[in-house]
Order: sequence, then structure tokens, then C-alpha cells
Amino acid sequence: MASRKDLALIRAARANQSGAQLLLGKRYLFGGDGLPQNLQTALHWLDRAAKQDEKDAWLLIGEHIPYDTLVQSGNPLAYVLWYERAFDAGILPAAWVFASLVLSDQASLTDEGLAQKALRALQKAAATGLPEAQWLLAKQQHRADIARSIEQEQPLDLEALYRQGEAAGWARKAADAGVEQAQYLLAEAAWVHSDWEVFLRRAMPLARELVAQHAAHIAQLNAPSEEFAALLGTENLQLLSRLTKVLLGDDQTNSDDLLALLELRAYAQDRHAQLLLGSVLARIYTEEISVVFEAGTANYKKAIRWLEYAAAQGLPEAWYRLSMIYLKPEFSQRNTEDAYRYLERAAEMGHNQAQYECGAKAWRHRRETADNDVQAVYWLQKAAAQQHAQAAILLAKISEQATPEEWAVEARTQLTHQMMVEAPFLTARIELAAVFGLSRAEALLIDLHTADKGHCLVVDIRDHYARSKRRVIVVSTGEERQTLDRLGRIFEGIDCGLEGPEGNYRQRQYRLKTILSLLDRAA
Repeated sequence: MASRKDLALIRAARANQSGAQLLLGKRYLFGGDGLPQNLQTALHWLDRAAKQDEKDAWLLIGEHIPYDTLVQSGNPLAYVLWYERAFDAGILPAAWVFASLVLSDQASLTDEGLAQKALRALQKAAATGLPEAQWLLAKQQHRADIARSIEQEQPLDLEALYRQGEAAGWARKAADAGVEQAQYLLAEAAWVHSDWEVFLRRAMPLARELVAQHAAHIAQLNAPSEEFAALLGTENLQLLSRLTKVLLGDDQTNSDDLLALLELRAYAQDRHAQLLLGSVLARIYTEEISVVFEAGTANYKKAIRWLEYAAAQGLPEAWYRLSMIYLKPEFSQRNTEDAYRYLERAAEMGHNQAQYECGAKAWRHRRETADNDVQAVYWLQKAAAQQHAQAAILLAKISEQATPEEWAVEARTQLTHQMMVEAPFLTARIELAAVFGLSRAEALLIDLHTADKGHCLVVDIRDHYARSKRRVIVVSTGEERQTLDRLGRIFEGIDCGLEGPEGNYRQRQYRLKTILSLLDRAA
């Protein structure tokens, strides 16, 4: 609470007595004797005193009122004169604030002489080792280099700017002194020019600071969250992501550092970090991970948690690695059914190795379940389409490509429109044999309703023709698919079996021989 003496001083200052304003400003500037320290209030009274030619007022402003206080005032440029005078009087702290006020508002500045004076003040402040001044000077010289490159119609050489130019020197000094903006800028420049050594030197301290800053927050999180991602910020997430890539390729990397970065990214809903973190915890070592992490005890509970988060965000690789965990003999909850369920999920999402393994598994168990060979061909086709070499080899082994059958090709070329109208089913079977390479028995007995599996044609007439064998013919082209669809419409709603309108096998043979003999005579 203000004393009577203080109240009298305040009344005098309000009465526009410059001496009282100066004294009251000093009291608020340093606090004590019943009045609290308050830089905003001190600036108010010292400014009023300075306007009445109180020299000590603008000297105190220049030496003790920081730039941040001016920014809060709403009109920082209103005080630039006091900092200019203080700088002229040799008050070093005033040099930095004077330069900041002038150079940060160059768009509205018309006094070129004032700008040059502010630049000299900034150079003097930077030379004393003030990091903020060094950083501002680097940015000013950066702008000058840009302007010069535009004037000379030459591209800006960023590499020279950040490695050799004067701006680079001041930026490095500011970064070395701990100015975050300078550190980020130099890390960005190093990344652009693939200078991994410099990038690590600039980015690693920033990353460690982020880990320390958010350690308490992470300890309270039960799951990744968008709120934490927003708190961390896009720029920081990009820095951590880039740093992770560089560290994974460096065999000198501290694995604890890398784990901390991955955890930070994982809680910020970065699905690739969740995948990597889960893989490391499960000791599933890919080529990129094995460079940094050595073999050790797995933590499957945590690994499954992170891999499930990554899988929920649409990463098929996460589903695949979950399947790997559930097949591990040392995993206490080993479950082959869950493993296959995760494997199939990865395959459905386009994971080519999972597709190959699903196909290979279905083929191994082809005798246990009907149409397992069809399922095998389905997955192997998909994997082979993604250039999976083993899938292509196995697919060629267990299936056939459509190969035209000579007898049917010759017959199809001679079919007339009248024959197609009078015997639509038989001529359709001839065309099917011509495209997919069916024998006469296969062509006459195949039930197109059950044989067409979409991705393949299953030729299995063993129930009616014991000498035959089951064949799976791959539907590999759009033309083959269109042929099957067109012929399928001909048999739509028709019983293709031996009890159907086409008759038994002997009757079908007779009709085929008849039409072939007619074609021979016509030829």
C-alpha cells in the first residue's frame, strides 16, 4: 500500500511535474518503498518526463526498459527517439532495442538515414555477443542478399548464404548462443543441402529440449492425442521426423535418444513413429532399425499397443508386424489364429509380403479346405502384381495362363451367325475353350456358374470325367474377363449340369461332333 509520501509523489506526477514523473518512473522501475516493480508503469512516467527534456528519463528507458515491454505497449515506435538518444549517449542495451524498433518496421519507415543508423547500432550490439542482436543482424543481411540477387537477376545461393556469407556467421553465433529460430534455420539449411553432420549438430539440441520440455506431459498421457500434436507443432514434428531418419542411418546414434524422439512423435499421432517404436520394442529388426538397436529383451505388451495405434491409422506394415509377434514362440500369448487374422488384414490393405504369405499358406493347406487353391491364386496374383518375385514363381507353379486350344480356335473362326442362334450354349463352350485352352471334355462339362471365381477359372470335371485333373487358370487380362462376363450372361439362369437343357455328356459330345463335321465340310 502506497504511503503518504508516495501519494504526494503520484499527485505531483499527475500534475505534470517532470521531476516527480522522473522520480516516480524510477520507483516503479526498480520497485521498493511501498511501490511494486512495474516496467509498463515505469515506462509511462519516464516517457512523460523525457518529453519534458528530462535527460535521465530517456537514459533510464534506454538502459532498463526491454524490447518485450515496448511490444506490450501497443505502439513501440513511439519510444524510438529515447533509445536513439540513449544509444548516442553510449548506452549499449539501447543499441539492440533501437535497432529492433527501426528494423522490424522497415515497411513503414521512410527515413533511410535512420535505418542505416539502426543497422550500425545492431552491428555494435551483435559484436558484444548479444544473441538476439546477432540473429536480427543475420536476418537483415539475409534480406540484403535476397534484394541484391533480385536486382542482379541472379538466383539466390542459399548454400553460400548459410555457409560462407556474413549472414551465416551471425546466424551461427546466434544459434551457438541458444537462439532457437537461428538453430531451426541452420538445421533447415543443412537438411536442404544434405549436410547430415551440421543437421545433427543443430537439430539434436532442439530435439533434446523438446523431450525434456514435454516429459511430464507424456507421463500423464494414456494414448496419443491430437491436442498433444497441436501442442508440439508442425515445425517441431517435421524436425523430429527428419532427425529420426538421419539417426537411423548413423551407427553412432545413441539408441536412448532415438527412442525418446520416437515416443514423442508417437504420442503426437505420427503413425510411422508408432510403427518404428512398436517394432523396436518387439525386437523386429528391419535393415534400418538394426543399424542403431542391438538385440535385447522384447516388451511385447508395449509393442502391440503402439503397432495397434499405427494399424488403426491405416499402416498395413503395422498389421503385418502384429502377425509376426503372435507367431513368436517366446510370446506368452502366441496365437496362430490371431496371427493369420492380422496377416490377412495386412494383405487386404495391399502389403505384398503379407499377400504372398497368405497365398503360400492357402496353398500348403489346399487339401484341408475346398477352394484353398483358388484363395492361394487370389493372394499370389496380388503380390505378383506388386513385383513380389517369390509370389510370381509360386503362382506360375500352381496355376496356368490362358492358352488358346487349337481345335477350339479353328472351330470358332468358322462359326456362323445361324449356328450361334441355333446352338448358343455349344458355341459359347467352343469360344470358352478357344480363349482358355480347354479340352473337348472340359469345354462340354464345365459349369461356368461355379468355375468363374472372378480372378481365375477353375476347371474341375472329375465328378463326370475321372481321367481329368483340377486346373486353375488365371484371368490375367481385361479381354479374358470381358469374355467370361459375356459368356456368363448366355448361361444366366440356365442349369449347366447334366440334368439341364444341354443334356448329358454323350448328347453334348454328339452335338459337338455334328457341328465340327459341318464346319469341316464348309471348310
